[in-house]
Amino acid sequence: MESVILFGGAFDPVHNGHLRMAGAASFLLNADVIFIPSKSPRWKNPSVGIDHRLKMLALAIRQNGLSGTTISDYEIRSEAEVNYTIDTVRYFVNKYPKKQFYLLIGADQVNQFHQWREPEEIVNLVTVVYIPRPDIKINEGNVAKYKIMSLPYNHTGEVSSTKIRNLQSVDTPSAVLDYIEKNRLYYIEKIAGMLDKERFEHSLSVAHLARSIAYKNERNDYPKAYIAGLLHDLGKGYDTAQTIAIMKRQFKDYVNQPEFSYHQFVGSYLAEKDFGIKDEEILDAIRFHATGKPHMSPLGKIIYCADKIDPLRGFNSRPLIKKCYQNYYLGFVVVLSANREYLLANGKDINNPLTDACMQLYLGKGKDIESR
Repeated sequence: MESVILFGGAFDPVHNGHLRMAGAASFLLNADVIFIPSKSPRWKNPSVGIDHRLKMLALAIRQNGLSGTTISDYEIRSEAEVNYTIDTVRYFVNKYPKKQFYLLIGADQVNQFHQWREPEEIVNLVTVVYIPRPDIKINEGNVAKYKIMSLPYNHTGEVSSTKIRNLQSVDTPSAVLDYIEKNRLYYIEKIAGMLDKERFEHSLSVAHLARSIAYKNERNDYPKAYIAGLLHDLGKGYDTAQTIAIMKRQFKDYVNQPEFSYHQFVGSYLAEKDFGIKDEEILDAIRFHATGKPHMSPLGKIIYCADKIDPLRGFNSRPLIKKCYQNYYLGFVVVLSANREYLLANGKDINNPLTDACMQLYLGKGKDIESR
């Protein structure tokens, strides 16, 4: 008997966790997968419309190359005010009576399954399966009562649509990220509202370049590079009075720095306050992206370079970009040197203590603590 897995959800947006779950279940159960996006889930209000969510899901499946996978528009076409799982299950079981059906749900939903509409009837029609997560303690009572099957799969990493919407994760196919950017969804809409058009386009460009530098250097932190690049100039959206007030309140130790550098500190503050970024490596890369500092992290060096050699800055930065692609550390040293030459050639003193110390270390005889 042919087997089919029903996998419903808001997919707002779809992420790699969804795709890994579907792929693992398909392999372990030797079954095809039907994704069933919900038009109006009863437990949440989607952040974007069903058209966007459907297109992102299709892009993700195509890029991921999941075989035996389709998308059903059953719940989208439904005229019901609220879509209940039991109705969806009945529809597919009645339409394909010779198929064996599984219902794939999240580990968190196992604990709430007894609250679903007609849970006994659901398990009478299909076998409910889930993939365990190390961060969720399962209600074993529900597992026993409803004969819910656990699939033996090593769950890798915690990802959620909420984290992606808030830019706390970008663990979703690149085609989905591109769609989010193009249509200004979720965090992109928020960033665009905080910056002027030119600064917003610069931030997008820096994010792409930073991610490419990290990726070409075979670094696993390329998602962090993208996030830091997008948020690095948030402080540019604040006026002088707001900026100085934040500096005096949050960064008293750096108030004596030249005012042109204030935006980097304010940017790190806004990344944490408005986007919930807690990763100190990302925050530190934002905090010193304009001035540099001694003993910068690899991510800090990459963001510094991407900001300085952004193609939108109007000069031929291709040779510098190529250097960074070949070796981000050596590229950073070359970019830092080029920045010093630019400042001196234009009669600008290097009167920033952070920049001066950075150049003394990397261009002088200092020794960096980073292992190259």
